[in-house]
Formats: sequence, C-alpha cells, structure tokens
Amino acid sequence: MSENFKILSVNLSDNRGRKHAVEQIIINKEGIEGDVHAGTVRPVSLLGSDHIDLFRKLTGSREYKYGEFAENITVEGMGELKVKIFDRFISGDIELEVVKTGKPFHDKFREAGNCLMPKEGVLCRVFKNGTLKAGDTITHVQKIYKVNVITLSDRASHGVYEDKSGQRIAELTEAFFTKKSERFDIEHTIIPDDPQALEALLLKAREKKSDVVFTTGGTGIGPRDFTPEVVMALMEKEIPGIMEMIRLKYGMEKPNALLSRGVAGVMGETLIYALPGSVKAVNEYMTEILKTLMHLFYMLHGIDVH
Repeated sequence: MSENFKILSVNLSDNRGRKHAVEQIIINKEGIEGDVHAGTVRPVSLLGSDHIDLFRKLTGSREYKYGEFAENITVEGMGELKVKIFDRFISGDIELEVVKTGKPFHDKFREAGNCLMPKEGVLCRVFKNGTLKAGDTITHVQKIYKVNVITLSDRASHGVYEDKSGQRIAELTEAFFTKKSERFDIEHTIIPDDPQALEALLLKAREKKSDVVFTTGGTGIGPRDFTPEVVMALMEKEIPGIMEMIRLKYGMEKPNALLSRGVAGVMGETLIYALPGSVKAVNEYMTEILKTLMHLFYMLHGIDVH
C-alpha cells in the first residue's frame, strides 16, 4: 500500500536546532549535503504539516516557518499516516528508509524546536540519491515482511496426511504481525525430505531477501533428518542461544525435547529457524522465537530503536 504527499518545503542547517528553507536539497548516501545531520545514522527527517498545525492549536502559538522544528522535509498532511520502521519514502530517484518514528506529543511543551520533531518526526536513512524541492511529490510505501514456511515431509508432500506443523507456523506468524499492525506475505511450501530441494528454496529466499524462513521437520537423528546440516551450510552467523534455551526450558519436564537439533541463524539478510516437525514443538518454539523476532530484524539491518 502506498500514499502520495506534496512536499511543502525542504530545509537544512549546518548547526543543530532549527533549519531554514532552501530551493532544493541534494541527497547522497551520507544524507543531505550541507546539513548538520549528514553522516549520522538518521540523517534525513520528515514532518507533516498536520502535526505543526495541531501543535500551534494546542499551544496557542504563533505561525511557524518551515524548518523551525528541525525537519529537513516538510510534507503536506501526514497526520493520520501510520509510519513504521522499514517503510520507504520515494520521490523520483530518491529512496529513504524509515529507521525511527516519533511518539505522539502531549499538552506540556517546551520551545518548538526541542519538542515537536522528536515526538512526531520521521527519521530516515538514504537508499538512493537525488534532489528534492518544494512542490515535489513523495510517496510513502509500507514495509511488507516476507515470510517463507517450508515443511519437509515425504508423506505430507504426497498427500498421505495433512501438514499441520507448517500450517501452525503460518497461523502463529500471521497472528504476530497482525497484532503489531505490520503488513506481511507468507509463502508456505511442502517438499519431500530432499536436501537439494531444501537448499534450492533457501537459496531462493536469500536471493529475494525474505525477512525470515521457518522450516519444520528433519531435525531429529533419523536417516532422512538432514535439515540442520543444510541450513548450517548456508548460514553466515548462528544464533545458538534461542534454541539452547528452548531445548532446556521444555526439556526440563519432557526430556525428549532435548533431542531436537533445531538451529537458528542468518543467511544474507534473512533470518532462518529450523524447527521440529510436531505441532506441539512448533507451539513451544514459536512462543519463544516471536518474543525476539522484531528485535532481530532491527539488529540485522543495523537499526537502533532506543
């Protein structure tokens, strides 16, 4: 989903505090040329005119000039827009990615430049360079999390029985993103116990930069249990703690839970989790995994949400 907005002003300053409207701004990988925030982790800021109008109404303040709230880009409207981390703002060749969003302000204010921007501003980093000026259109594009669920089972792939564990992963993931009001797309695939087929799907997910892959099945020690070996061969970094904790937590009461060889890690820009093949195990693993999933997305892409 996308929505277009008109740019009312572009602003910069070589000092911290209020900025001043200029004819155009040049955006490069460091941020805005000539602006004090160029080279920082959040170099470009946007603020909607609706927030400025509401601030003035609540405080009975004077009219404000564009840039007084330290925003680089003043955008018409945006009052009802729900901006999330990883959303994009696109205008012509320029592409900005949201790395931090403000919180709604209240009726206790200090001077304008120290109050409104941190509360309602949108802070971005640069993905594509270009030039912006007042009158240009900028488009807000929502982040869509791409999720792959892969079930490994000879019998389920041949229709001998229903794949319940993969379905359960998809249900829990859908509920997780829905609760957080995030947009998502889940692709669920069932394959036989075939290491080459699994490797091909994982390579495809890595190439397409899926956000997360969940596999279910093949984590035991049977002759056709190979999932951890295939996954580990493609991972650049392992995340051992989460799986160790899950095995220990649930294995304290049911020792068989200690026998799973499930693994977690990173391949490219994709998180990957190899889960056991039972619905019960899926419920246990997903309960713990989902607690840290968003934090891992931020970590993986170098975003500090504090």
